[in-house]
Amino acid sequence: MHTTPRTFALVGPGRAGTSLALALVAGGSRAVGVAGRSPDSPSTRAAAARLGCAPTPVAEVGRSADLVLLTPPDAALAEVAEAVAPGLEPGALIVHCSGARGTEALAAVALARPDVAVGALHPLQTFAAADPHRLEGAWAAVAGPPAVTDLARALGLQPFVVTDDRRAAYHAAAAVASNHLVALLGQVDRLAADAGVPGEAFWPLVRAAVVNAETLGPAAALTGPVARGDVATVAAHLDAVAPGERDAYRALAHAALLLTGRDDPALRTLLADGSVGRVAPGAAA
Repeated sequence: MHTTPRTFALVGPGRAGTSLALALVAGGSRAVGVAGRSPDSPSTRAAAARLGCAPTPVAEVGRSADLVLLTPPDAALAEVAEAVAPGLEPGALIVHCSGARGTEALAAVALARPDVAVGALHPLQTFAAADPHRLEGAWAAVAGPPAVTDLARALGLQPFVVTDDRRAAYHAAAAVASNHLVALLGQVDRLAADAGVPGEAFWPLVRAAVVNAETLGPAAALTGPVARGDVATVAAHLDAVAPGERDAYRALAHAALLLTGRDDPALRTLLADGSVGRVAPGAAA
């Protein structure tokens, strides 16, 4: 049984931070402060009201807190951590929630305050709004002392360790899984509109493809012209799509070819060539 800390403070009342804070409150923790751009900013006041505590200056937010969650933008993380450090309670745990950074982001805090513990906890989830239920069953990248892993489990997360030297690679995977997938779905909408087809018609196909990839693995779930080696159809696609869409189509078709695990010189040449050029009927592999 993993227990939540008795008291905590939140620095950075955005959607992810507020979701984590609400989950802590639901687990029995008490919020003792919320800090944002300023105690009077609307986001700070709104988060404090939801968490049942007072808006607090950054330099004072760590007072009386067993745990301090840092969820500011990555560019401000080091500066915010250094501002919080002097007010931390001895024995407190300070955890940032950046996906791209490891414990090295809190090196200055660890140096200035050897009496506190530092760690990183990144929920592998996307938040369109503050929603603690999004955490249930999600995975999380953790680094630091065992207390960080315990915290992840107490929040309903499945923790896995990512060392500082692999953090950028991990975060790249997260960006592809979330941001690039959304960008790809945007391309689906544009191509559908060009064809005069409603974008929502493709959602059952998208859902089935994701389920297949989850249950079978991406390689076994792959279907379509690249999986079949159908060079003529891929060439016809490249002829049909708008010029501004071709680079993305080529890149993803090339990734699909890599996923098949086979060498297909005709497809390789077609996808590497900057021109469009039709393939004669019957040229499919």
